[in-house]
Amino acid sequence: MSTAPTKKANQRLSVRDIAARKGQTPIVCITAYTAPMAGLMDDAVDVLLVGDSLGMVLYGMDSTLAVTLEMMIAHGAAVVRGSKHACVVVDMPFGTYQASPADAFKNCARVLAETGCAAVKLEGGAAMAETIAFLTARGIPVMGHVGLTPQSVHQLGGYRTRGKTDDEADGIMSDATAVANAGAFSVVIEGTVEPVARAITKSVAIPTIGIGASVACDGQVLVAEDMLGLFSTFTPKFVKRYAELGREVTSAVEAYAADVRARRFPGPAHVVTTKPKT
Repeated sequence: MSTAPTKKANQRLSVRDIAARKGQTPIVCITAYTAPMAGLMDDAVDVLLVGDSLGMVLYGMDSTLAVTLEMMIAHGAAVVRGSKHACVVVDMPFGTYQASPADAFKNCARVLAETGCAAVKLEGGAAMAETIAFLTARGIPVMGHVGLTPQSVHQLGGYRTRGKTDDEADGIMSDATAVANAGAFSVVIEGTVEPVARAITKSVAIPTIGIGASVACDGQVLVAEDMLGLFSTFTPKFVKRYAELGREVTSAVEAYAADVRARRFPGPAHVVTTKPKT
């Protein structure tokens, strides 16, 4: 079984390519919010997710609830411009798709048109099935999101792992089934106990992408800044840090500051001089 993406580096993966990966080589997904970061990660991954987590990661918000459609469009367009290979999916922010299928179509169509992304992601299960069916019937590919849904954090009672009780487990399973039956091409399972995520992956016909779920999922997603160690305060249990770039940034800036204060920078190599007049 190949461990490499299924297309050449200069050919962008499509929604159909991702959907066809069910039970195949695991799908590698990571968040991206800017063109430079998208470019750095593009060749190694299958999906770049422009998550509404940018509200907390880039803007210092307490949750994703204040993220606007305009913010998602701006960052989504940047990620598309900065990448050439990965399938780009953009989160729909809170309040832009829940009111009605028609309202969702208007906003999702705007995201696709103004960013050039391949698909949108909606949180919610059975309650969103009608909307997902409405969108997919009109040419808008949808990635679902069940389990811990951050936009519903107040209703869920905080960022706690889901599926610990039989009722919760059954509900998440029903949600994932409803999303798949409605036409989503894949579904994120977040913050859900391992046996439930494993059972969902076995049950539904579309790829599952886990975050704080199970290695049995058809793919995995992490917030890039968590994985790269750019935050020094809190690391969720489900995150594996592959680097400590935050420390390197701090050290580099401290070295720069020291050079400036000691007048070591800029040096002769960093300035333009003119030849003396003869």
